Amino acid sequence: MAGYKLDRTNDDIRIVVSELLRSIKDPRVNQGMLTVTRTETTNDLRYCKVYISVYGLATNAPLNEKELKKGLKSASGYLRHELGQKLSLRYTPELIFELDNSIEHGAHINQIMSQPGFLNENAEVPAEGKKSDDQ
Repeated sequence: MAGYKLDRTNDDIRIVVSELLRSIKDPRVNQGMLTVTRTETTNDLRYCKVYISVYGLATNAPLNEKELKKGLKSASGYLRHELGQKLSLRYTPELIFELDNSIEHGAHINQIMSQPGFLNENAEVPAEGKKSDDQ
């Protein structure tokens, strides 16, 4: 039960930060659809890693990722202040932003699997534990 309050705090921070990201006017941050996938707060509530997934950001463009991280870092003071106003915590954690490519990776896998010929539905998959007739 020791981590239950920390889990609730992580969920609250994730919800509030995702709402606040919509209000940022910096063009470096508004490059695609931003999603806060998860947050990890330290036990002393001093630091919080915010994992952000961006759908629509060019994956082969490291400059866009660097610019996005610079924009998020410059907005972190505003986000931290607003987070402190909305949540009553002993300490308002310092926000550290990390990019999470899980949504784009899942969309890529879905695209590969939906291609014709990916699975041959006529192929028989041998069941485990059953012997074939040839043996």
